[in-house]
Amino acid sequence: MSHEIQHLLHFEKGILYTVKELLIYPGRSIREFISDNRERLVKPIVFIIITSLIYSSINHFFHVEEAYINYTGPKKSAIFHIFGWVEGHYGYANIIMGIFIAFWLKLFFRKYNYNFFEILILLCFAIGMEMLIFSVFAIVEALLKIKLMQISTVICMAYCTWAIAQFFNGKKVSDYVKSFFAYLLGLFTFSVAALLLGVLIDMLIKH
Repeated sequence: MSHEIQHLLHFEKGILYTVKELLIYPGRSIREFISDNRERLVKPIVFIIITSLIYSSINHFFHVEEAYINYTGPKKSAIFHIFGWVEGHYGYANIIMGIFIAFWLKLFFRKYNYNFFEILILLCFAIGMEMLIFSVFAIVEALLKIKLMQISTVICMAYCTWAIAQFFNGKKVSDYVKSFFAYLLGLFTFSVAALLLGVLIDMLIKH
């Protein structure tokens, strides 16, 4: 644990360095992590868990999501508990969501030689950065009392599209279009899967 904490806080190899690289050169940095040097960036699973925890802590303190996300279904239903679990465990939920997005990316960018797990590494870093962007906007909104989270959603989608396209070279407009729709389809299928799981559990309980 001591070694991991030191690694996270290291200015040349830790989380601050990782954030800087992912802000400036996301695609290149992740490609280098996969193919060459896995020491300089924080481990992808650790990164997404920590950044999700940062956002969850900020949201818990400032309650910024209450103005945007409010599921009004029956509190005893499985759907209510599933979406409640997602809100309370963003780290694990983001990894699961990444699996859905990775499926579409693998389909849209099948001519590239990256395997499913390498694409999942890409998404752990990209979604982790999303959590940090949300965190910054959540703090600003809470302090200034200005609705900003919707703007942050657009910025996060733009960042993810850019990071994914850059990872796959991003030399064509079509790369950005495919990245955007793969991201959206991943979010959509993740939400549908969660909803269907909740409906199925509720049906089984009733019977």
